[in-house]
Amino acid sequence: MIKGNKHVKINMKKQKNQAVTIITLTTLLSALALVSADAAPWNASVGAQSNDKGFQALAFLPNEIWIHAGDRITWTFDADEIHTLTFLIADQPRPFFADGCPGFSMDPATYDGSTCVTTPPMVRGQTFTVIFPAAGNFKLVCLVHENMDGRIHVLDLSEPLPHDQAFYNEQADSQRNELLSDARNDAHAAHALPNSSHGVTAGAGEVTANAGGSRTVSALRFSHGSIKISAGQTVEWDNQDPVTPHTITFGPEPPDLVDPSPDVTVDPDGARHAIIDSTSDSTHSGFIVAAPQERFGLPQAPLGVTRFRVTFPNAGTFPYICALHDDLGMTGTVIVHH
Repeated sequence: MIKGNKHVKINMKKQKNQAVTIITLTTLLSALALVSADAAPWNASVGAQSNDKGFQALAFLPNEIWIHAGDRITWTFDADEIHTLTFLIADQPRPFFADGCPGFSMDPATYDGSTCVTTPPMVRGQTFTVIFPAAGNFKLVCLVHENMDGRIHVLDLSEPLPHDQAFYNEQADSQRNELLSDARNDAHAAHALPNSSHGVTAGAGEVTANAGGSRTVSALRFSHGSIKISAGQTVEWDNQDPVTPHTITFGPEPPDLVDPSPDVTVDPDGARHAIIDSTSDSTHSGFIVAAPQERFGLPQAPLGVTRFRVTFPNAGTFPYICALHDDLGMTGTVIVHH
């Protein structure tokens, strides 16, 4: 998920059913009036996942479509991970996904490049339609996930279209299968770094691209569902995903998921570290995530915090979760013996 302002307190899972309307009824009626009898409907999807939800394709499928002016595209959200469908205007700063443009657009929305259009975070089974009244080349993004974008090419009615809906259906299926396969391979290849003999990888993934834009695949699982150690030993979690953050959370989820809990210290190498004495103790790593990608003309990004360590002085069974993705099955247990 996107790394928002570190001072913004959020619970991303609670954003899934948020819906705020900022478009008036007059605007809606105007949008509907733009659709002529000859306008064609098109279909695409947002996101994909494995049956157990552990492997996620953070992608528009397909991520490049050619249509005629006046046509509409209906996107179906196909994952339990939240996404937005967003069209920004030129030079608009990327907003926080929970704020929208500000606010969120009514379905169907109309986009011609002059006004921002965005959904709230949406999940599997929901749909959203955008009407494109004017020719142009437009970029669509997900405000939740970096490196998830696509292209919509809107042509004049006099221009022939290169593909039909059947082509896009086949392309979407092919891209979906390829991305989920990549996610599985990334998970199998991930190995915790040898800073500790008791290492757990907290997520893995990769960013891919084609001519239509960028896509990300993420494995939302801990590499060991259960790990056994002796009292006094330390477990180290590392995040090997280039974009997606995770947390290591023992006990109740805090209201601020971004920052670590007050008991967390920082080791000399920059890794965060906590001590849990009792099964009733709580600790929260905050976001464990790679540094953002570098871009020309911008200051160098700070190092990301990609490791979290917990020392367990006493025996017990210590369940934990990724507070961002536990609803998708990202949970684990540390069993400490005497």
